[in-house]
Amino acid sequence: MALTIFWSKKADKNFDKIIRFIDEEWGESATRVFVRKVYDFLELLQEFPEIGTIENRESNIRGFVIVKQLTLFYKIYQNKIILLNFFDNRMSPKRKKY
Repeated sequence: MALTIFWSKKADKNFDKIIRFIDEEWGESATRVFVRKVYDFLELLQEFPEIGTIENRESNIRGFVIVKQLTLFYKIYQNKIILLNFFDNRMSPKRKKY
């Protein structure tokens, strides 16, 4: 059974910011490729919610590297998946925010 995906405000805001950056730096074609990768992953995540590695066991937060520069953090809660944040892997791990 596929779970429903919900976007947190932080995840939605950061996703939009990333899309704008990619579009400004590399153009519309690269933006489309990136967005397609994210949505392809979300379809996979709905079917296999435990695909990501456990990042924080206490809070049940998982992470998945979508592209080498970007990790998506999410958690499974009841029958839904909550997207928490997108993290730029080039930043210091100390700045990692779920």
